[in-house]
Amino acid sequence: MFDFNAARVTMLDSQIRTNDVTDFAIQAAFRKIPRELFVPKSKMALAYGDANVDVGEGRWLIRPRDFSKMIDAADIAKTDVVLDIACGRGYSVAVMAELAETVVALEETDEAVERATSILERCGVTNAAVVKGELKAGAPEHGPFDVIFVNAAVSTVPQTWLDQLANGGRLLVAKAEGPLCRVMVFTKTGDKVGERIVFDAQIPTLPGFTPEQEFVL
Repeated sequence: MFDFNAARVTMLDSQIRTNDVTDFAIQAAFRKIPRELFVPKSKMALAYGDANVDVGEGRWLIRPRDFSKMIDAADIAKTDVVLDIACGRGYSVAVMAELAETVVALEETDEAVERATSILERCGVTNAAVVKGELKAGAPEHGPFDVIFVNAAVSTVPQTWLDQLANGGRLLVAKAEGPLCRVMVFTKTGDKVGERIVFDAQIPTLPGFTPEQEFVL
């Protein structure tokens, strides 16, 4: 029988601590949350591997190495309100709920919302809610947000996401640039938004956010 507890410790030791993610609160969140519950049963043994896991419907579980570094770059505080875009089955929600005051997660279908909500309830997460809406629109009725986290790569960042950042808020997203993505932090200060590159990674692109193809007649 697969030992998921041992796999979780190994993930923490070999993929997260070795990737310069030294924040004890982040490490504790990764140690606590059962990653295997957020993938289809047929893929539970893959949950702790050093690879992205396809969880269906255009959603992915970002590999631990990259996901932990993104969370570290978000600099989430206990008083922060977080928007989690394209949360899939809710793993990112559960992790960030350990670090923030409140997490609002956004998905596009009733089925996705119900599935993620059920798993989060099973894990005892009480400071998060999954809501239905268009991803590009964000969730302005629940904002502004101290952190907006996007669970996949996009070719362009919608202005609507930036508009929903609080003053000092951070948007964490991977920008698709060819075979690699650049994970970036956008920080809002007053009416200006600065950006910086955190690291390069291979993160799948979110459906509907790929570059438009150009046709030559």
